[in-house]
Amino acid sequence: MRKASLLITKEIAEAIKASSLSKYEREKPRRLFLTEPSIRRKRGLQDFFLALRPWSFSMTVISVMVGSLMGLLLQGKFSSGLALLVLVGMLAIHGATNIFNDLFDTIYEVDRPGAPTTLYRVHPILSGAFSLREILVFSLALYSITILISIYLIGIRGWAIAVITLMGIFSSVFYTAAPIKYKYLGWGEISVFLIWGPLMTLGSYFVQTGIWEEAAIVLFVSLPLGMLVASVLLANNLKDLRYDSELKIRTVAVRLGLNRSLKLFSRLIYGVYILSSLGIFLGYLSWWALTVFLSLPLALKLISDFNNQGEIPMNADPQAAKLSTVFGLLFIFSLITGYFFPFI
Repeated sequence: MRKASLLITKEIAEAIKASSLSKYEREKPRRLFLTEPSIRRKRGLQDFFLALRPWSFSMTVISVMVGSLMGLLLQGKFSSGLALLVLVGMLAIHGATNIFNDLFDTIYEVDRPGAPTTLYRVHPILSGAFSLREILVFSLALYSITILISIYLIGIRGWAIAVITLMGIFSSVFYTAAPIKYKYLGWGEISVFLIWGPLMTLGSYFVQTGIWEEAAIVLFVSLPLGMLVASVLLANNLKDLRYDSELKIRTVAVRLGLNRSLKLFSRLIYGVYILSSLGIFLGYLSWWALTVFLSLPLALKLISDFNNQGEIPMNADPQAAKLSTVFGLLFIFSLITGYFFPFI
């Protein structure tokens, strides 16, 4: 772990140093890409907000709320204060992950002017809003918020919170950072499935209850949530398939190819509704959970669009994220309604 930390620090330091070189020195061949924009612009509060990629936060809100509400349904325990603390901590590390991703994708020249990611959003570094050093400090500040909240929760719930936090930070940092960089190896979809599914949902449940009793039910309930988040990342990687192939980035979409990746995407979506039905049949969810099927037409349209348009649409991941959000909100509605009207 110490070697990995030193390697990360070294790579960031080299990139920051490279950004201060003269124009002649910049043009020399080097391992790291020059990440500082040639022209800096005035930065506003909206740049900090947009750097977080807040449109992706609905996934975190849904996983935390589902885990917290399961504490209410299974153990009769729910603290809005604890739920809010967990949510703030999870949003902070989610934002830090997004920023760290931009930092290392730029260092490794994955993000560059004209790259797919720059076509639909303002890139915090390439747009000139932040320097490497500034974006690093911003991400570390967000990680610090998560760690401080975790320390408080450790005092309440014990060292299990420390283990969960360390797992989250590890997966966040090494998503794109050396020496693991597992995003480039095709492990991204598995990682987000585990984090936004079991890890975040079970962690929220444990914070509310302080026990692991009936955690198997919570684990089962978390699976559709994780699968939907994995489908969002897969949609993004399908959209970037050609670009990632050129850069030798071995995402799941690159490894499987277009046709098999589309089949995997469809199976993930269908699996969400199959598991939801099974959860109702097993009694893990109330009949109110049938409301999640109101999102099924959106899911079927998404699958049809991906398979019949000839190429993956540029807004593939926002479309998949919309499904994830609609399903998640309906899921939360079913849990709350099922608590107040359990006889249905």
